[in-house]
Amino acid sequence: MIGLFMNQSSYENDIRALMMAFFPGEKIVLGEEAGTYLVRVIFSPDTVKITLEDGQQVLREREGACRFSDYKAGKNDLKRVLYDCLSDYTKKRLPWGTLTGIRPAKLASTLMSEGMTLPEMYDYFKKEYYLSDEKFRLCTRVAQNEARILSGLNYHSTYSLYVGIPFCPTICAYCSFSSFPLSAWKKRVDDYLSALFKELDYVAGFIENQQPLTLYMGGGTPTSLTASQMDRLLHKLSSIYDFSKIREITIEAGRPDSITREKLQVIKSYGIDRISINPQTMKQETLDLIGRRHTVEQIREAFAMARDVGFGNINMDLIAGLPGETLEDMEATLDEINKLRPDSMTVHSLAIKRAAYMNKNREAFERTPQEVVNAMIGTSFKHALDMGMEPYYLYRQKNIAGNLENVGYARPGCEGLYNILIMEEKQTIVAAGAGGSTKVVIPEKNRIERIENVKNVKDYIERIDEMIDRKRQFQYKEDKR
Repeated sequence: MIGLFMNQSSYENDIRALMMAFFPGEKIVLGEEAGTYLVRVIFSPDTVKITLEDGQQVLREREGACRFSDYKAGKNDLKRVLYDCLSDYTKKRLPWGTLTGIRPAKLASTLMSEGMTLPEMYDYFKKEYYLSDEKFRLCTRVAQNEARILSGLNYHSTYSLYVGIPFCPTICAYCSFSSFPLSAWKKRVDDYLSALFKELDYVAGFIENQQPLTLYMGGGTPTSLTASQMDRLLHKLSSIYDFSKIREITIEAGRPDSITREKLQVIKSYGIDRISINPQTMKQETLDLIGRRHTVEQIREAFAMARDVGFGNINMDLIAGLPGETLEDMEATLDEINKLRPDSMTVHSLAIKRAAYMNKNREAFERTPQEVVNAMIGTSFKHALDMGMEPYYLYRQKNIAGNLENVGYARPGCEGLYNILIMEEKQTIVAAGAGGSTKVVIPEKNRIERIENVKNVKDYIERIDEMIDRKRQFQYKEDKR
C-alpha cells in the first residue's frame, strides 16, 4: 500500500495513474499513513513539490515550476516533476513516459493534422512527455496508417453500431467485461434477444437521416448463441439495415469452443466476411490456468473451418503478460499464429480490472515482470511486420501490464475500421445490448455525450424500456439546445 497526500485535490487521477505505472499492483490510498511509501504532493500557485517518504525518511524530493494557469500545461509540468522523482528512486524509465491516457495515437493524429512534421513531433513528445523512441515510432506509425485508412471516408455523417451479446461459454480469469456464463443464462437468451430487438427498433431512428458505416457484434462471445438464435439476430438486423450499404460488419467468434460450422455458415449467408477468433495464447497450460475451456488444437480447427466456409478476413487476439508465460512462450505462440496466416492480429498487454477473478485471487497467478512484457510486445511488433501487417490502431488501459499498450495489426485492406473509429472518437457509436455504452460525438460543440445501458442481463431484460428512454431523453435534450 502506498499513501498519497495532497494539499489540494487537483490532478489526483493523473497522479494516481503515474504512481501505478511505477508501482504496479500496489494499492494507493489517500492519507499520510503509508504502508510502503508516502508520496507527498504540495501545490503552490506556480510550483509543485514532490516528496517520496518511507516512514520518517525522505527518499527523494523534486520541485518544479508548473503553469497551473493553463490546466493542460500545468498537468504536464506536474507529471514531469513526479516522473523525475519516482524514476530517480526506482531507476525505471517508462516506455510511454508521462503519458497515461488511453489514446496516445489520437494525440499524434491531432498534431499531424495541425501540420507538425515528424522531427517537430519527436522533439515535442520527448520534451513534453519523455516518450521513448520505440513508442514514438509506434505512435506516429499508427497515426499515419489511421490517416490513410480514414482518408475519403464520410464518417461525420454516418455512425457505427455496436450490438452486445454478453454470454460466454465460461468466464476467463482476467475478464471484467459484461460477460455471463451461458450455462447460467441459457433459458433467458431468447428473452434477452427479444429485449435487444426492441432496443434495435428504437436505435434505427436514434440518429436521424444517417446510416451505419460499420456494425460490430461483440460481447461476451456472440457465437455463444445457437445457430438458430444467430440467424434470428442477423435476420432482425438485416431487416432494419441494408447490409450491402454498411462498409464493414464484424462478428466476434472469440472462443473456439463456441464455433461450429453451422454457425459460421449462418453468418456467411448474410454476406459477412470479417470475424475474430481469439486464442490469447497457444500454450495449453496457460489456457487451462486462465479458464479457457478449449484446446490449442480447437483453435487450429476453428480457424481452418472458418477459411473453409469462406471467411476472407479473420482477426486473432493475443495477450502478452499472461501469468507464468515467458518471452519464449510468446514467440512460440506468434510462430503458431504465423502458420495460420490470419488477416489481422490484435496484441493486448494483460490488463486486470478490479472485478476480475485474477485480481481477487492474485496469489494464485504469477505476475510477469515488466521487462518481459515489454520484450513480448516488441517481438509481437516484429512478427506482425514479418507477417505483412502494419499497426493501425492503438489504445491503453488502466492496470495494463508493463504500462504498455494494445496494438491492432492488419494486412493492407483488412483493417478493422470500427476499431479506429471507437478509439479515436471520430464518430458516434450507438450501442445496443447489456453493458452497451453509446458515445455521441458532437464535433461542432467539441463534446461527447455518453449513454450507458445496465450491465446485468436480468436488469437489461426487465428494464429495456428504461434503456430506450435514456436514449430518448438525450434526443429530447439535443432538440431543446
